[in-house]
Amino acid sequence: MLIVGLVIILIGVILVVGGLFTADVSGTDVEIFGIAMSPTILFLAGLLAGLCLLFGLSVSKFGAKRELKQRKEQRKIDDLSAKLDRAEARRGRDLDDPDVRN
Repeated sequence: MLIVGLVIILIGVILVVGGLFTADVSGTDVEIFGIAMSPTILFLAGLLAGLCLLFGLSVSKFGAKRELKQRKEQRKIDDLSAKLDRAEARRGRDLDDPDVRN
């Protein structure tokens, strides 16, 4: 999810940077990335860029939280597994010890 969010943010950034640095105004039309468009379409492209940035940030935040939660759960599982291994090893030593059996 984190990667998807970063890709969406990148798309939004490309749209914003393209609008800022490649825009060429001729009469009533605006040309961005070599594509002529009306001011209404330009507004919608800017709106799309802003939405991409916001959505990308929210997806990245969600993905990072989820990844952190999974990492904590995995660490807890690893700790419990290590405790179980130690307990089983002690139990095995106790069974092998002849003094404990009698």
